[in-house]
Amino acid sequence: MTRKKISTPCWMENHSMPKNKVVLVSFPYDDHSVSKLRPAVCLTDPIGSHKHVILAFITSKPPTEVLESDFIIDSKSDDFKTTGLHVTSTVRLHRLTTVTAHLIKRELGNISLRMELEVNRKICVLFNVNSNQS
Repeated sequence: MTRKKISTPCWMENHSMPKNKVVLVSFPYDDHSVSKLRPAVCLTDPIGSHKHVILAFITSKPPTEVLESDFIIDSKSDDFKTTGLHVTSTVRLHRLTTVTAHLIKRELGNISLRMELEVNRKICVLFNVNSNQS
C-alpha cells in the first residue's frame, strides 16, 4: 500500500511576504502541551529553505502587568483598523515562536509603519541591541 501525499494549500502561495502582517496561527502554550489558534505578528519574512517565520504572540486579554516588551495596539488609534483585530490587544514581544509559513492559517491585516517602528524599538531593548549601530 502506498501512502498518498495530501497537499494542503499554502497560505504563502497567494500572499505577499508576511513581515508585519497580523496572522492567525496555532500558537503553543508555555508548556507546549497544546496550542491554540490565535493572532500573531510576523516579525520576519520567510527564512531559509523551510520558510521559517518568527512570530510574536498577540492577546486581547489586558496584561495584569504591562512589561517593557509589550506593545499595546489600541483600538482607538487611527491605524488600528489595518490590523484586522477586533479589540485593543497586546503584542507580547517576549513570547516568540518560529513556524514554517505554511502553518499560517490566514492573514488578518498588518501593523502600520508607526507600529512597526515601535515594535522594532522594543525588540532592540528586549535583546539589548543598539539600533543605531552599523
